[in-house]
Amino acid sequence: MTELVVAAIQLTSTNCWQDNLREVSRLVSAAVRDGARLVVLPENVFLFNGKGMRGLAESIDQDILFSEMSALAKKNAIYLVVGSHPALLRPNGEQVAATRVRQSCWVIDPDGCIYERYDKIHLFDVTVSDKAATYKESDVIEPGELALKVIEVDGFNVGLSICYDLRFPELYRELVKLGAEILLVPAAFTYVTGKAHWDTLLAARAIENQCYVLGVGQCGWHNETRQTYGHSALYSPWGERLVGMGEEPGYFVFRVNKQSLNTAREKMPCFYHRRLI
Repeated sequence: MTELVVAAIQLTSTNCWQDNLREVSRLVSAAVRDGARLVVLPENVFLFNGKGMRGLAESIDQDILFSEMSALAKKNAIYLVVGSHPALLRPNGEQVAATRVRQSCWVIDPDGCIYERYDKIHLFDVTVSDKAATYKESDVIEPGELALKVIEVDGFNVGLSICYDLRFPELYRELVKLGAEILLVPAAFTYVTGKAHWDTLLAARAIENQCYVLGVGQCGWHNETRQTYGHSALYSPWGERLVGMGEEPGYFVFRVNKQSLNTAREKMPCFYHRRLI
């Protein structure tokens, strides 16, 4: 196929997974009515509470959530990307130690089955000039193995990543080496870092890799100290902002095409000109 209709679902998720699930179902259904085939949810989609991740991963609620997402994908015949969700088990079946989890991106196929899983590699342990001040994901998250994931969706190769990964260009170059044509970045960028760098980083990853880049963010205030930037956007292989949102929950749908990608790569064949491989 030469075209793929992608959708970004932007949310203000809270620490109540039931409320988040209802909002996801509403917005996904709306995006599907507009023709979406690949629907991407943001990071921390069902729980915006780092300290509560392990508890959710250990609870029966986990089975309910996956059942609901499976049914949603199957009912609408879509590929549904759960931007990130806490996983208790590593891909090899071993349990994550102590109080931590894996921050996993799950892709559910149109049959309602788990198609692929990517565990976040880069953890956000930083200081930011906002109300939260310090972020240390490694307290509650175990980094994934260096296992890069590219999936095929209706003839397009789609590379998986999560949020802070966006700052590491070498990851995306490796995804392109594996054939990626669309790069997904489900995220929960802080308002401060998002305002400074979000669009610049998305555009840079698109230009240097000559790929479509779909950044799907959380937005708004999630609690008294945590505000995220939103501004979900799709960038072209030429670095153009094709469509985007502001700072409110919602969604957008856009039809990407293979010809634009191929044309950009043919006119400026950067991959063939590389000297450092």
